[in-house]
Formats: sequence, C-alpha cells, structure tokens
Amino acid sequence: MIERPDYMKQLVGAMGNGMVKIITGVRRCGKSYLLSNLFRKHLRSIGVDDAHVHAVSLDLKPFEALQDPNRLYEHFAERIRKDGRMHYVFIDEVQLCRKVLKEGVDPSRVAPEDEDSLYTTFHDTLNSLAALPNADVYVTGCNSRMLSSDVATEFRGRGMELRMRPLSFAEFLSVHGGEKADAWRDYMDTGGLPQVVLAPDETAKRRLLVSLFSKTYLRDVVERYKIKDEESLGRVVDLLCSAVGSLTNPGRLANEFSSRWKAGPTEPTIRKWLKSLEDAFLFQRADRWDVKGGRYLSSPSKWYATDVGLRNARTNFRQMEPSHLMENLIYNELVGRGHSVDVGVVESVESSDGKERHVRREIDFVVNTPFRKIHVQSAFAVPDAEKRRRETASLRKGGGFFRKILVTGGNEKPWTDEDGITTVGVIPFLLDRSFTEGN
Repeated sequence: MIERPDYMKQLVGAMGNGMVKIITGVRRCGKSYLLSNLFRKHLRSIGVDDAHVHAVSLDLKPFEALQDPNRLYEHFAERIRKDGRMHYVFIDEVQLCRKVLKEGVDPSRVAPEDEDSLYTTFHDTLNSLAALPNADVYVTGCNSRMLSSDVATEFRGRGMELRMRPLSFAEFLSVHGGEKADAWRDYMDTGGLPQVVLAPDETAKRRLLVSLFSKTYLRDVVERYKIKDEESLGRVVDLLCSAVGSLTNPGRLANEFSSRWKAGPTEPTIRKWLKSLEDAFLFQRADRWDVKGGRYLSSPSKWYATDVGLRNARTNFRQMEPSHLMENLIYNELVGRGHSVDVGVVESVESSDGKERHVRREIDFVVNTPFRKIHVQSAFAVPDAEKRRRETASLRKGGGFFRKILVTGGNEKPWTDEDGITTVGVIPFLLDRSFTEGN
C-alpha cells in the first residue's frame, strides 16, 4: 500500500462540505486507489459502515447502464436513506457518463448556442446529488475529460478540484526499499507513476512507460480534441520532451517544424495543441516573472513534464541529461506542495571594460508560498568556486529579503554563505519541506 498523506489530508478536510470532490490528474497517478482504498479505509476507521458507502466504477461492465446520467442519479437516490447519517457517494471514471437528450424537448426550437441545454449530463447528476442534505460526493475522472475548466464552468460553485500527481520523491522512497541515492537515480529514470513504480524490474518499467505514452496518454488527447494530424502532434510532444526546462513558445515550435520538416501546423494550431497537452496534465507551463519590475513577461515560457518517466520513455531513454531532469523534478515537487511557481528574470546594469551593459539573468524558480517568496536555483554540479559564483549570480542580483536556495545534485547537507544563500543537495531538499514551508 502506497500512502498518499497530502491528498488524504485534503479529502478528510473536505468531508461534508456540500461540494462535489473531483479528483483529477494524469492517468495512472492513483486517483481511483486514493478514493476506493485509502479514503475508504479512513471512513471505516471513524466508524462509517459499508452500508453508508455507495461506490460505482463506470468503466466496469456491471455498471454500464449507469452511464446514463438519469439512471446514475436514480441509483444513488434509491440507496441514500433519510436515516440521519451521512452517505458517501464514490463514482469512478465519471467522464464515461454520457449526455442524453431531455424528454419532451424539441431541438428544432432551440438556438444553436443553447444546444447544451437540450441534454442531461453527469454535471447535472453530480450537482443534484450534492444538493441532497445527507450525501457527500466524490468522483474521479479521466485526465483528458475532467478538466479544471469543467469544474469552474459546469458545477456552478458546487465543485472542488483535487489535483493528483505522480508520487513525490518522499512517497517514492517509502516503497523503493533501497538507499536514498539509488532511489533518486531510479526516480530520475522511470518517474513516479504508481503502476510503474510497482512493476517487477527495470525492463518492465520501461516497457510499461513506452506503452502508456503512445496507447493511453496521446490517444486521450487525440480523441478529446479531435486532432487529425497525429504525426505532427507527436513531433510537438517530442520537441517538448527534448527541451524540458527550456524557453519556447508556439512561434518557435512552428519555426522548428519549418526548418526540420519544411512544413507543419500553423502557430495557432500549435498553441491549441499545447493547451490540450497542458489540460491533459502531461506538461506544465511556467511563465516568466520580472523580479524587479513585478510583472509577468510575454512568451516564451518553460514547459516541464508531469512525470519524467513518461518524458524519458518518449525519448527512448536516450536524452537523460541529469541537470534538466533534476530541474524538472524540483519544479514538480514545488507545485506538488501547492505553491505557485514562476521562472524569475533579473535585469541589471553592469560594467565591463569601462562599458555599461544590460544583463538579463534567470532564476529557475520564483516560489510563492503563504509565508514569503523563495528564489530557487537548480545546478546539478557545482565543482568549484567559479561555477558557484555563476550559478548564484541571479540569486544575488535578485535583491529583496527573499529566501535564496541553490539546489545541487546529490545529498549535500544544507549550509548558508555570507550572502544568505543556502546550498543543499536535491535529496534533502525534496524530503524536507521546511526549505519552502517554514517561516
């Protein structure tokens, strides 16, 4: 059993709040397991008997008829008794509940822009269940169809999204069984999807990742967004995987197509595809923040893989640059802790050979926490003082009373220099939240 304490804390804290708890996230990150195993175990521990927990999995044959939203509502309404106790509703793979035409409506008399009003959907069913005074509703949804935008627009204030991610390094280490250094290398190689982590050996892990990416993740995106040019979409994915942590935008990608393949999708098309990959939780975008100007800058942005194992599989495990993978994993950890994370830009005027020049430097991560802003720089190897001086230049030029952290490869214990910059190895940084969550 892989414990997921952060997500359990969120679920337990949301119990009985009158909202639909919608667990979203990249496929195979553990959404169903969280609800059906870990949360159900908690309910039993606080005295909720199984008669008050009603669960269906719409991807299973016995529940196929409940893919009709009206029958789905009736199924639960019949089972939720007015006995003065709370009933817990679990619906797995809720996106499989199709929309059905409402009885007694005449489609010919409805304007095209109002066509959605002709149908009953699973949103209607969930909103109705949440309105029952003794029903507490929890659902999981396929990553490419249960999007945060759906939560905002369709649930009319009754939806609460819980975004799940692959295993953090701490969660990964809890089931790895080896030394921290060995676990870190494996984590950089095959990532944190629970199904992959629990595979019997390295060969099985890699094969599973390759299969998942092509047969599951990309297929989801193609089907939801009705993308016909799958080959070009795959090339966009390949370009993102090859350049995780690098600045890019739709225009640059379009130019890359022109130079490599002489033709390809237009810039607007690539922009739509990037949004679809982000909505499907396969990639995450980090925008640039002008540290001294206090404003967001226009594109380009950086893109990071939600799971580096999937990214590595897409590159056939050939582009295994530890510096880029470490930066990606630090980003994943920071957003997994609930922080808003931007790419920092620091501009300064410096003198060289008697001439002044404008210099623009990058802070890998500007982390916004409830307590303060934190500037984090990722540097896999810092072999000497000159390398350290270069790597910390942006932190020193960033100014302000921010916490400044240089994360290096390995297990280096934290220490702080005369400029107030704390240096720490990536392993203790990922395992100790006080670096970003302390006052």
